Amino acid sequence: MGGGQYPRFTLLGQSFGSIVLSFEALEKLTPNFYFDTMGYAFTYPIAKKIFGCKVGAYVHYPTISSDMLDKVQEMRPGFNNDQEIARSRVFSTGKILYYRMFAYLYSLAGTFSDLVMVNSTWTKGHIDQLWGVNSKIIYPPCDTASLTKLPLEGRQRIIVSVAQFRPEKDHSLQLQSFHGLLSNYPNFRRGPEKIELVLIGSSRNQGDESRIRILKEQCKELDLEDNVTFEINASFEKLVYWLSKAKVGLHTMWNEHFGIGVVEYMAAGLVPVVHNSGGPKMDIVVPYNDHITGYLASTAEEFAIKLANVFSLSEKEFKNIQTNARENVIGKFSESVFQELILNLLDPILQSNK
Repeated sequence: MGGGQYPRFTLLGQSFGSIVLSFEALEKLTPNFYFDTMGYAFTYPIAKKIFGCKVGAYVHYPTISSDMLDKVQEMRPGFNNDQEIARSRVFSTGKILYYRMFAYLYSLAGTFSDLVMVNSTWTKGHIDQLWGVNSKIIYPPCDTASLTKLPLEGRQRIIVSVAQFRPEKDHSLQLQSFHGLLSNYPNFRRGPEKIELVLIGSSRNQGDESRIRILKEQCKELDLEDNVTFEINASFEKLVYWLSKAKVGLHTMWNEHFGIGVVEYMAAGLVPVVHNSGGPKMDIVVPYNDHITGYLASTAEEFAIKLANVFSLSEKEFKNIQTNARENVIGKFSESVFQELILNLLDPILQSNK
């Protein structure tokens, strides 16, 4: 099922693989209720029509979306639209046709679901449009309880980024943004006003290792080596250490479907500076009792400005945002809230199978 097995026509290859996998599994054990949390929509017709299951889905992100189509249409390179295709009108046209065909099949597959839940407002918008359903939003369970025990006081001039070193996380934008901040405020490079950026993430394979090497080279080119620290495959204790010390949580992924990492920033007492899109924009970094809970940005220039805004806050202003951010996530994204909501939705369909 890994994307590496299908370097071309990845979506189609993975979808076909999911059909084979589900058929083999359902032959061995056929349940009354088939519940997909992996995004394998093409298995729904198999489960429903061949094996007679009721079908439920908890969708973390759509396999294909209008944003992906727009990126190819506009010939913009990205992690799912490489330079070779983006530079060619012929290849881009072919990919658009492929995406549209896939989107049509994906839409058909989604109609075989009896219950659809999604993890964010952004995902709901795409799934409702594609599948013609009225999905229910259930935010993912986040461990806010332990992180809210971290003290709000004693924060240092540190920015942390917690994200796997995957292309879509756009660590390069973080370095560009940080470079912009230090260029605008040279006094932040060293001395008592020095600001550090700590990149915390796992390295899963050679692809990740290669990206980390490229990021370290970028640090050299931007003269950031004295201000940037890489924490690769850090322990949980090390992660909590940095979350307890830092002032800012940085997140630059475009159209993040939800953003559990952003929730964890806010629960831990960091002020989030995140991409102005997707779940972070629509569900997480939103006003709490009409007070701000963080900052949104899109470009390196905007991120640099918003980072500077955080470090220009008075202690009282900073504490107010910390408190608002933490209060906002405690009652909204906890594990107990997730359990209650998902059981309420699942109970009717489970009862109908008795």
